[in-house]
Amino acid sequence: MEVKTSLLDNMIGVGDMVLLEPLTEDSFIENLRNRFDHNEIYTYIGSVVISINPYRSLPIFTPDKVEEYRNRNFYELSPHIYALADEAYRSLRDQDKDQCILITGESGAGKTEASKLVMSYVAAVCGKGQEVNKVKEQLLQSNPVLEAFGNAKTVRNDNSSRFGKYMDIEFDFKGDPLGGVISNYLLEKSRVVKQPRGERNFHVFYQLLSGASEDTLKKLKLERDFSKYNYLSLDSANVNGLDDASNFRTVRNAMQIVGFMEDEVQSVLELVAAVLKLGNIEFKPESRCNGFDESRVKDKNDLKEMCELLGIEQSVLERAFSYRTVEAKMEKVSTTLNVAQAYYARDALAKNLYSRLFSWLVARINESIKAQTKSRHKVMGVLDIYGFEIFEDNSFEQFIINYCNEKLQQIFIELTLREEQEEYIREGIEWTNIEYFNNAIICDLIENNQNGILAMLDEECLRPGTVTDDTFLDKLNTVCAEHQHFESRLSKNSKFLTDHSLPHSCFRIQHYAGKVLYRVEGFVDKNNDLLYRDLSQAMYKANHSLIKQLFPEGNPTKVNLKRPLTAGFQFKASVGTLMRNLQTKNPNYIRCIKPNDKKAAHIFTESLVCHQVRYLGLMENVRVRRAGYAFRQMYEPCLERYKMLCKQTWPHWRGPAREGVEVLMADLQVPAEEFAYGRSKIFIRNPRTLFFLEERRRQCLEDLATLIQKIYRGWKCRTQFLLLKKSQVVVAAWYRRYAQQKKYQKIKSATTVVQSFTRGWKARKILRELKYQKRCKEAVTTIAAYWHGTQARRELKRLKEEARRKHAVAVIWAYWLGLKVRREYRKFFRANAGRKIYDFTIQRIMQKYFLGLKSAMSAMSPINKNWPARPYLFLDQTHTELRRIFHLWRCKKYRSQFTEEKKAVYEEKLEASELFKDKKALYPSSVSQPFIGDYVEIRKNPKYQKLNSAVEEKVLLADVVNKINRANGKGAARIFLLTKSSFVLADQKTGQVKASVPLPDLTSVSVSTQNDGFFALRLKEGSASAAKGDFLLSSEHLIEIITKLYRVGATDREQLSIDISDEFLVQFKQDKVCVKFLQGGPKNGNSVSCKRKNNRLLEVLVPSTA
Repeated sequence: MEVKTSLLDNMIGVGDMVLLEPLTEDSFIENLRNRFDHNEIYTYIGSVVISINPYRSLPIFTPDKVEEYRNRNFYELSPHIYALADEAYRSLRDQDKDQCILITGESGAGKTEASKLVMSYVAAVCGKGQEVNKVKEQLLQSNPVLEAFGNAKTVRNDNSSRFGKYMDIEFDFKGDPLGGVISNYLLEKSRVVKQPRGERNFHVFYQLLSGASEDTLKKLKLERDFSKYNYLSLDSANVNGLDDASNFRTVRNAMQIVGFMEDEVQSVLELVAAVLKLGNIEFKPESRCNGFDESRVKDKNDLKEMCELLGIEQSVLERAFSYRTVEAKMEKVSTTLNVAQAYYARDALAKNLYSRLFSWLVARINESIKAQTKSRHKVMGVLDIYGFEIFEDNSFEQFIINYCNEKLQQIFIELTLREEQEEYIREGIEWTNIEYFNNAIICDLIENNQNGILAMLDEECLRPGTVTDDTFLDKLNTVCAEHQHFESRLSKNSKFLTDHSLPHSCFRIQHYAGKVLYRVEGFVDKNNDLLYRDLSQAMYKANHSLIKQLFPEGNPTKVNLKRPLTAGFQFKASVGTLMRNLQTKNPNYIRCIKPNDKKAAHIFTESLVCHQVRYLGLMENVRVRRAGYAFRQMYEPCLERYKMLCKQTWPHWRGPAREGVEVLMADLQVPAEEFAYGRSKIFIRNPRTLFFLEERRRQCLEDLATLIQKIYRGWKCRTQFLLLKKSQVVVAAWYRRYAQQKKYQKIKSATTVVQSFTRGWKARKILRELKYQKRCKEAVTTIAAYWHGTQARRELKRLKEEARRKHAVAVIWAYWLGLKVRREYRKFFRANAGRKIYDFTIQRIMQKYFLGLKSAMSAMSPINKNWPARPYLFLDQTHTELRRIFHLWRCKKYRSQFTEEKKAVYEEKLEASELFKDKKALYPSSVSQPFIGDYVEIRKNPKYQKLNSAVEEKVLLADVVNKINRANGKGAARIFLLTKSSFVLADQKTGQVKASVPLPDLTSVSVSTQNDGFFALRLKEGSASAAKGDFLLSSEHLIEIITKLYRVGATDREQLSIDISDEFLVQFKQDKVCVKFLQGGPKNGNSVSCKRKNNRLLEVLVPSTA
């Protein structure tokens, strides 16, 4: 059985603000805070949903939640945006009513996310099928495309919509989506050329540079570095939580799903790249003979690349930036543009190019997602538009945004009152007029065709003569000074009032949400939004397929001399069309609130929320909603919820639901003025009455729960007793069976034991008899064996004696034959046979020695000291000499592999060893380091190209050193160059030569014995190079530098003196300074530091090498 639930069940705070008691602004905000702290971000005002941005992911948007709210009554579950989306979708599908969902709130309040949630819910609950799924996917994927081109990071929101969007989703009679139509309002195109501090340009620019492949960027003539483009803000280029590269791939995929062709995508990217290039074009003034300044392009490279992207002749566009042609009837007048006008023209072209590209994108998406059938469709509109804006500096954009919000507030009040009135009439309840603030007077102040502010602005823009923002303000002071919702400095002064918060160049309007101060600066220019005709015609001449579509007015055959419509007029017309569209649909409202300005979770700023509650008119909404009856409910759910409060209706009411409710209310003695009976609903006037019913229901539920518990416990105990009784019978039966089985097993076991003992006794008796018989047989066999052995041993002894006698005879005979032969051979034996045997023996020993030496030969490395051991004492000298010869031979073989460069390096290493070995603590660490010479790659590095050309001779060494300042002991980076005739010191950043010293002027070099890189170059007194004194430098390659200086100096003059001491003098201009080297303590760390002690002493602290 399905469990019936209600909004009032397990309610945190008050789920519907209409039921809030008492109704004050403080209690309203406290209720929002209480629900926000418990992760309840949605609250109702009747059928209006208040949504607070949680700034984090919550587990309330899962597929399970979608199913939970599907086909449920609006007040049946806790407040949720899905409930509103489901109510709107079911009204459209089942009652054939066109719907619109109006989402409002300030930037960062979550309007875009709310529209996505509504669309995703509708996509989830509507029908399935291949064609339907394709339409749903296209509708959903239009969002990433529009967000990339229309959203940007602001100080209040990392993904702020900078345009208004209204989407009509079209459905068939079954409720399946067929397509959609998107309308866009007032793209903030000024952001293209300038962004406030802490904000950035539209997402697509950063996504393109971060996510496009190198090949794509090369085709578009772009570089990945943001700092290369003037139109891109650098202080907020990277946003935490936004992956521009990944989002670019998402946008490309979404454009493909929506239906963009590959060449269309490429054209769009080319226009985006062209806007970036356009921002890099800079101008310089050029005087003409007539005394006027004319603008010229500074660097034509960006202009050239932009023209190549768009297929425009460079000369045509360059002329359009320098000249302006004015046409009047049959006359044409060409005037030059100064630098300021050229920059204005450039920015105007960039804004128009991007704005028209965005409008084309919307039109192209509409072409893809529009419904294919011509039959009548059901429509659900979703409006995601800017909220009311009150900034420190409010301009033309805020003025028309707030005008739009005034119109939305007007239609909200009208539709809400109309809905209330229609429900009262439908239910047969008497309708009473409700007092409320009608903001039609404010709308009339702005949009009146005769003396409205927009009309005055258009009139000022179109009139001949000098037109400025001040003349526009003067006109407003003349026409609107007496209006009760308009204030300015002049109108205030005319009433003898003083308001120092109102500057001279501003006016103030009392909106429904509060007073807003507008600065008139820029109103006229932004309303005109002019693009010079020369630029339009230059764009139309482009070979690019998309550009011609975006600038149709540039066609020279269709020249229109009429002034284009102003931005204010166009927006007013768009808002009028939108209002007429909304009037034909059933409205559903989502009011979005931002809890804090830090974009952080769990923070609720009361002052900020209070400000939004006021300008969204939420308190006014609650008062209008509860002006008559605060709560109404269908008779069936009302009776189902409260039937336990009356004995006559509990547990089941057999009659009509209305009669049951009447019996219930009469039994509870609720005053008659507190409720009224409609045709299908009961209307409750005061929330206190509803809470009284809820409290009685809670008490009754507790009593019923106690009764149910009592009955349940009795039933449970009886059931448990019967179960125990039944179990006892079963257990007894099983036990008796078990006892008999145990007794039988015991008797059986005893019988088995007796049988086993008897069988064992018999078996042991038979075994003893068998063993006795076996022992008798073994005794006979043993005696026979011993006898046979004795006989065999006797025979063996006899045979051995006989064999010994035969062997003795053979030996004696052999000795006799040998003696006889030796006697015969003696006469033939020569006297020098001993010497030959000795020589032969020595020869064999030497042969064996050399063969052994060959097989045990050591490696060819000169540093290998292994050598085979000497086998005989008389070979001692030979062994030592062979070892020496072999070592010399392999050294010669090793040297033959050296190149001339390698020989020079080893000679330098040898020279360094002679100079520093056992003298300088830094020397051992330099042995393994090769002497490279050119450490800065001066020939390859383009940064030092000028420096390389300034040095005529071959550079023997190039390294970065630190030149020590005697004033503070700090170092400045310098490039140290050494040639055969001089050494040079140059600035590391600029490559400018700071000093060039001939080597003959260098007398000596001083270094310490410590593990540091400091060295002093002592110059000859009286030489031109010594005017500024000696040089105190430090380098990581000290050993190599001094070695090369020593070798170069030794070739063509007397030997350079190398002074190694921990204390030496250095000549700085006229003064001699002592440089003293000390061992540093642990607080020094591992770095060498130089400090000035006084005018005559510099101390260098070197870390100890323990």
